Amino acid sequence: MKTQRPIAAEEEHRVIQFRPRNSTQPPGWRGNIAVQPRQPDPDPEPLDLSRYERPREEPDDFRHRMLANIAAFAFTVALTAIGIWLAMSIADLRRTQDCVLMGRRDCVRISNP
Repeated sequence: MKTQRPIAAEEEHRVIQFRPRNSTQPPGWRGNIAVQPRQPDPDPEPLDLSRYERPREEPDDFRHRMLANIAAFAFTVALTAIGIWLAMSIADLRRTQDCVLMGRRDCVRISNP
């Protein structure tokens, strides 16, 4: 059986010559076209974020913001504690189920008074 090879047209393949960068060319020169250097603005804007600020309708309520932060922190701590308790309960239940499925009879933990 003959192997079938696709017929490729000459236009499909093209070899591009690699030209390494030289530091002998002046900066701003690209190929045959010279790039004009950018002119500095006569009235430069400040380099901070003040141009994006919007005037506030009402003043900042520091007390309310701190209470909201404390409430969010307390909620996060409670959620973390519940998650840890749930993970430990599931692990204990799995341990007990594994013990029972092995056929053992002393699987229940007895607490000392």
